[in-house]
Amino acid sequence: MKPLIAVGSLGGTIAMAPAEPGAGVSPALGAEELIASVPQIEEFAYITAESVFRVPSPALTFAHLLKALNYAKGAVASGARGVVLTHGTDTLDETAFFLDLLWDAPEPLVITGAMRSSDAPGADGPANLLAAVIAASSEELRGMGVLVALDDQVHLARTVTKSHANSTGAFRSPDWGPIARIVEHRARVMMRPALRLPALQAPEAIDANIPILEMGLGEDGRVVRAVDSHSIDGLVFAGAGVGHISVSMADEAELMMNGGVPIVFATRQGGGTTTVAAYDYPGSEIDLLSRGFVGAGYLSPRKARILLALLVANGASLKEIRSEFARRGE
Repeated sequence: MKPLIAVGSLGGTIAMAPAEPGAGVSPALGAEELIASVPQIEEFAYITAESVFRVPSPALTFAHLLKALNYAKGAVASGARGVVLTHGTDTLDETAFFLDLLWDAPEPLVITGAMRSSDAPGADGPANLLAAVIAASSEELRGMGVLVALDDQVHLARTVTKSHANSTGAFRSPDWGPIARIVEHRARVMMRPALRLPALQAPEAIDANIPILEMGLGEDGRVVRAVDSHSIDGLVFAGAGVGHISVSMADEAELMMNGGVPIVFATRQGGGTTTVAAYDYPGSEIDLLSRGFVGAGYLSPRKARILLALLVANGASLKEIRSEFARRGE
């Protein structure tokens, strides 16, 4: 018997088309139109479709994502065996991680999108949508949290990142790779996560202001001083190498931390992890940890910001923040 899969569209390139020939594209297609573009989907699942909203992904807010979470939870409560959300690729990996931190159901929640708009030659949206529905229908992918399905690959939300601005193969999981591939209309699972951590509590609202500052050659701390510590709720450094920053940046950030602002350092490199005991000089990880900063582990700066925003919204203490990063960045 075919499973029931709920498809909610959020906007993005997969739903974009030009208003007239030769014009730039903008959100135009709803969930039912996306489903209609892939008639083969009905061979694999019964589909319910809902246009949750139609916005480009850089315009999404935490409020949008909480609404999307409620839509997905409601679909499962109504009998869906899996949920697919279509989404713009610009921030798709961030949304996937955000939802994964809050998703506590065994049913797969699969995020997909497209690198080419619906009017482009070789548009990849229909194939990605079909792959996402197949992944959401897979019994083997149950219990793995939120997944990302594009280019016939299935990735964990925690590991995936958009690694290319233009390529249809833009999504990768550095260090780990995809957990499954869609071959002959079936999800072939290659590996499973060693541990699935409990979901965080979903806050009613998220109003956390948490900027990301990237370490660059010659940084002398002025960029940190330009950030008003009274208007931010946390700070994430995209550090060089395994998370290193200049001593001037560290000194300025320590003043913020002593005023109650949690400071997280991550690696800017696109792969690998922050370390805890490899380097010992001012601005290195040993120094930063001794000051009370929090290492992000394998979490990218963007994903570290997402986790910190949720923890701050839930009123977590610095001790609790440090504990959650140690578990979820490992």
